[in-house]
Amino acid sequence: MSVISTEKAPAAIGPYSQAIKVGNFVFASGQIPVDPATGTVPEGIAAQAEQSCKNVKAIMEAAGTDLEHVVKTTCFLADIKDFAAFNEVYGKYFTGNPARSCVAVKDIPKGVLCEIEAIAAL
Repeated sequence: MSVISTEKAPAAIGPYSQAIKVGNFVFASGQIPVDPATGTVPEGIAAQAEQSCKNVKAIMEAAGTDLEHVVKTTCFLADIKDFAAFNEVYGKYFTGNPARSCVAVKDIPKGVLCEIEAIAAL
């Protein structure tokens, strides 16, 4: 088991890792839409989905894999009404159509609109 860490994605905001590599899999923690270079969050669901996808991509690349090898994602939305707009952006990144759960939740850290966690094969 090894810890994956990259400066190209936001640092963990608690006692957890950006990702863990175990065997032939990478388990990425949920990625919220924080720009790792500035610490800012863009406005709107489309821009936030884009940043969350970029953060997952950076972690997968740091682990030695890519979004094409993602086998499962779990997506959290602050408002289920954002589902269609979120999907439009998500589909541009996760072109391999991994298995997915997508649910609306009451709150997401930092008051953001979405979060994506992912599992990928190496």
